[in-house]
Amino acid sequence: MNYKLMLRMLGRTLQVEALCLLVPMVVSLYYREDPLPFLYTILPVAILGTLLSRLKARAEFFSREGFTVVGLIWLAFCLFGALPFWFSGEFPSFADCFFESASGFTTTGGTALADIESLPRGILFWRAFSSWIGGMGVLIFTMAFLPKVGGRSQTLFRAEVPGPVSTKLVPQTAHASQILYLMYFVLTGAELVALRIAGMPWFDAITTTFSCVCTAGFSVMNQSLGAYNLPACEIIAIVFMILGSLNFAVFFLVITGRARQALRSDELKFFLGILGVVSLLVFWNILPLYDTAGHALRDAVFQVTSLISTSGFSTVDYNLWPTFSQALLLLLMFVGGCSGSTAGSIKCGRILLLLRSSTRSILRLSHPRAVKVVKLDGKPVNEETLGSVFSFFVCYFLLLGLGSVVVSLDGHSLISSFTAALGCLSNVGPGLDLVGPFGNFSSFSEFNKIFLGVLMLVGRLEIFPILLLFHPSTWRRA
Repeated sequence: MNYKLMLRMLGRTLQVEALCLLVPMVVSLYYREDPLPFLYTILPVAILGTLLSRLKARAEFFSREGFTVVGLIWLAFCLFGALPFWFSGEFPSFADCFFESASGFTTTGGTALADIESLPRGILFWRAFSSWIGGMGVLIFTMAFLPKVGGRSQTLFRAEVPGPVSTKLVPQTAHASQILYLMYFVLTGAELVALRIAGMPWFDAITTTFSCVCTAGFSVMNQSLGAYNLPACEIIAIVFMILGSLNFAVFFLVITGRARQALRSDELKFFLGILGVVSLLVFWNILPLYDTAGHALRDAVFQVTSLISTSGFSTVDYNLWPTFSQALLLLLMFVGGCSGSTAGSIKCGRILLLLRSSTRSILRLSHPRAVKVVKLDGKPVNEETLGSVFSFFVCYFLLLGLGSVVVSLDGHSLISSFTAALGCLSNVGPGLDLVGPFGNFSSFSEFNKIFLGVLMLVGRLEIFPILLLFHPSTWRRA
């Protein structure tokens, strides 16, 4: 293991985090709030980052270092990102601060606070801004603006970009990162302008935009987007939650004049198909509860989009909806968005590959000699990729089972414990019952808040980079 190179890369990313912390500090000054929580964090993070970035290391860098350093960097970002919360005095324990920080950077959007609206503006801004940074990825953020991080940047890119198949937009990883962020900036600017025109206040529009394009779901209101009672803002959020759930390679193809190729994407069709069918089923099921069909349709589409995109925004308490609708929403928490998007959970690409691989296995029972190749977008998928998809499913559900058992130690209901673990592992945020759309994680023990924070990191990095940190072979010399 090339420890010095890993530490140098960690130092570079900590320098970026220190720079990012300047933004919420300026917001605190603008609203005449205490900037010291951010200043107390910026100084040690900047000093440590500078010291580590000056380490001299040999240029040997392999996949083991790449996946390991990604896990370490995300863990460090969440720990240092929790310090402003701790220094603000608004959180009862550091476990709550770590939970909130991990929830932001991993774009989970769950909160350990019972009253969000009582927080200072600077802290509220940091919650939303951290989710915006984490949406595209901490390492991709660093490579976009500090390309010379050292080592094989493609290894880092592959370790952090979600999905079964890594799609490079251009040959140079640093250039690809910059293209991704350019599209990210455009989406952010477009939603901000749209929300402001629709009537949302400037501060709320900025924080909501940060949390929406990255499919995080943090809101500055206890009742989430439902508190504004602005149908136009809800429709805008639906559009941008969907856009945030799409593979950014689709946007790149459209921009470069290859829209037909983008629309032929099997994963895109699968995602939009699930979104449309489930929205209609939920609408049909909840229609008797509403006075008008338009309101029912808007709430149905919003909640379906919010959960399949793993955003976690809410306009209504779906705990009060019929069991059929709740069951459909629960299933959507497993699905997630497209590969290469800001969304979490399993991803439509993996589910599609698993379904096609299962169909092939069934056909082989009746036709043992038949040669059937699993394809995605008309291209054959190699057996190694299919094997990694199967491994991901096994690890995902084992971790979900383990997480549910550990969380149940707090004595909450089975539904609360299970959906709390599912919401964190899938980076959805809210679940059902106690952790429903207008609920929170404040009643969980400090141990479980830390555990759920780690579970968020495992889900955001798609399991393997974090698991590697705990595997003994990772740290052996050979």
